[in-house]
Amino acid sequence: MRSRRWWGAGWLALSLGGLAAVMAGRPGAPAGKTRTYYIAADSVTWDYVAGGRDQIHGQPFADTAFFKDTTPQPVSTSYRKVLFREYTDSSFRTLKPRAPEWQHLGFLGPMVRAVVGDTIRLVFRNNGGRPYSVHPHGVFYRKDSEGAPYADGTSAGDKLDDGVPPGGTHVYVWPVPDRAGPAPGEGSSVMWMYHSHTDETRDVNTGLLGVMLITARGMARPDGSPKDVDREIIASFDQVHEEDSWLAEQNLPGPLMKKGPIPNPAQRQNFYPWFVLFTINGFAHGTLPLDAFTLRQGERVRWYLMASTNDFDAHAPHWHGNTVVINHMRTDVTALLPMQMVVADMKPDDPGTWLFHCHISFHNAAGMAARYAVAEETASGQHGR
Repeated sequence: MRSRRWWGAGWLALSLGGLAAVMAGRPGAPAGKTRTYYIAADSVTWDYVAGGRDQIHGQPFADTAFFKDTTPQPVSTSYRKVLFREYTDSSFRTLKPRAPEWQHLGFLGPMVRAVVGDTIRLVFRNNGGRPYSVHPHGVFYRKDSEGAPYADGTSAGDKLDDGVPPGGTHVYVWPVPDRAGPAPGEGSSVMWMYHSHTDETRDVNTGLLGVMLITARGMARPDGSPKDVDREIIASFDQVHEEDSWLAEQNLPGPLMKKGPIPNPAQRQNFYPWFVLFTINGFAHGTLPLDAFTLRQGERVRWYLMASTNDFDAHAPHWHGNTVVINHMRTDVTALLPMQMVVADMKPDDPGTWLFHCHISFHNAAGMAARYAVAEETASGQHGR
């Protein structure tokens, strides 16, 4: 008999077919697709201000470290990270190109998509230098696919997912039941996040964070995207503590840290040194590429927003120029608490280039800002910039 650790007494009486139907969302529901993703944890270099230019203010940008009792000195905006990246197959030899409409994801992992009733099969290869895992939010998982080590009474094969060793591979299987999709009264799709959870603080600050999009049953195109939405945007407001990364010793040399780092004296309210980055999808100071954040006037745009895990990862996303609807309320500012997820629908009506930023003052000043554009619809129905 299987352990009741994850089945429970009621599950034992179900046939395999009945179990599949329950996992798919409701008894008797048709089985969905199995969607397979090949995702690795890869060591890469990430530049938070690529090109060395503050695109919000249209001027060169060079980061500076400030100290208690010595002079400031320039520091790099590039850091070694470990990021989730998608491959074409289980050989993990060929990276899967990121489509143009998803270039704005930046340092986030690949977008994982499914429809209620589907099963996500995520083949994970750890190319990093220490154990990592993949832990999902929202979807169904058994103990061998949770990706989080703690005293849960499991052993043997049920612990292999908790920390995949360097060079190792693990297959995570996540059925997508009704409760992983939109609730009654919500729109046609919702977002969930996934991240490494062997050491949540250090893993996420090292860069291992991604997004899942789940579409309601009967509301999806063949690729799983919601059929009543023209464009989807993901924006993760991330306060990244590089001092808590597993690669901190590479990125923040000891002699530099011993000098007594302090915040930039020119930034009011900011009490963090230079190695705490305020970003949207890993882009700071407006460096999220504008062409990857360009919408069209009149199209149906769904924004999926989330925040990360750190102490001041509470944010206030604000759209200039256009408004959104969140929970049946019209607004242009919303709130995010750490690891919170929010869905906002927009029908852009005001063409131009607009600011999108955190309205917490020092987050904005420290770089948590981007620009988005709305292309004007011409008399012929075509769109231009």
